[in-house]
Amino acid sequence: MATTLDHPAQTGAESVIELVHGLAREAKAAQAVLARMPASARERGLLLAADALRRAAPDVLAANARDVAAAEANGLSGALLDRLRLDAKRLDAVASAVGDVAVLPDPTGAVIDRATRPNGMVLERVRIPIGVIGIIYESRPNVTADAAALCVRAGNAVLLRGGSEAVQSNRAIHAALVEGLVAGGVPAAAVQLLPTQDRAAVGALLGAAGLIDMIVPRGGKSLVARVQSDARVPVLAHLDGNNHTFVDRSADPAMASAIVRNAKLRRTGICGAMETLLIDACYPDPHGLVEPLIAAGCELRGDARARAIDPRILPATDADWDTEYLEAILAVKVVDGLDEALAHIAAHGSGHTDAIVAADPEVTERFLAEVDSAIVMANASSQFADGGEFGLGAEIGIATGRLHARGPVAVEGLTTYKWLVRGTGQIRP
Repeated sequence: MATTLDHPAQTGAESVIELVHGLAREAKAAQAVLARMPASARERGLLLAADALRRAAPDVLAANARDVAAAEANGLSGALLDRLRLDAKRLDAVASAVGDVAVLPDPTGAVIDRATRPNGMVLERVRIPIGVIGIIYESRPNVTADAAALCVRAGNAVLLRGGSEAVQSNRAIHAALVEGLVAGGVPAAAVQLLPTQDRAAVGALLGAAGLIDMIVPRGGKSLVARVQSDARVPVLAHLDGNNHTFVDRSADPAMASAIVRNAKLRRTGICGAMETLLIDACYPDPHGLVEPLIAAGCELRGDARARAIDPRILPATDADWDTEYLEAILAVKVVDGLDEALAHIAAHGSGHTDAIVAADPEVTERFLAEVDSAIVMANASSQFADGGEFGLGAEIGIATGRLHARGPVAVEGLTTYKWLVRGTGQIRP
């Protein structure tokens, strides 16, 4: 079975489609092998892949340095540069995430529920792999490892199409992963990185109905919109993280200040970062929330009441309430209590992650119950919106839709189910 790098470079839309569909057919054959492998074999392959990635650290970091240098020369934004950049600590965390996924409980074959019908037939719903999954992503080379590990653990084959800004990093990470997986008996074609950055490759993935079973886009609004518009394959969408933190009048000031600062500034370029701060008009220390942010270099844009807290807060426009900045910019609004906070989140939130800081349990529970987002938090930083922090090992993305999976999508979210019916000769009257 050929690996991705065995295919010669091709040009022209038709040849790209032929290339991608050929890889998908190889992936489909590899997935059939993978699905029959015992869970212990998939675990071993992933552990070896994690080891191989650590051994390849010098090559991966050198490749990443080339990507970062090219991205800087091309004027890539600070947020995207942060997502792109790897160092020894980040790369070790990527390898550790592969190892963590390897030892997660195997979801395939798990019985979701069982029932016995009055006629004696026994029905079971059993988890099975989805099949072949296409991942289209931008900037983040860690997605190459996370997606590969999660798909293999759940018995799926994966076709990876990373962004051009991370092409060298992705190739180095992919080569190391495949080395380890193959040493563990996993078919090389189970994890393939598209060898072309031709934009036609994305269209080929989206049109590969019957060859690819699900597409996962990870990137900006334009990428997700294109995938949802053009796909002839089911899509698991990860939309933007226009995340809110509401500080209630009952919040402990020290806790609120620490959470707000962390939620915005720990890493501004991740999808779990806070983008809008809502402050209860009766909260006793609003200046204690905004001062540490401004002192740390964060630009604040607020409504009239927010600007009255500190003259350094700039006027907000209508667009600010709907913007995922992914940098050190924050929208700030003063609201008249919980009801106005809920209304603002409902009007402007993206359904990703929203949080409350409050000591009042009644207010807290109303917020948790009434905010309709994939992740709703109380008294914790929205930066915890991450599959690893949820104990899932890693994540494919955070799904903000309502079907199939929601929130951090990890191993279980990459399975579907089938019905098993066991009879003793029953016939239907």
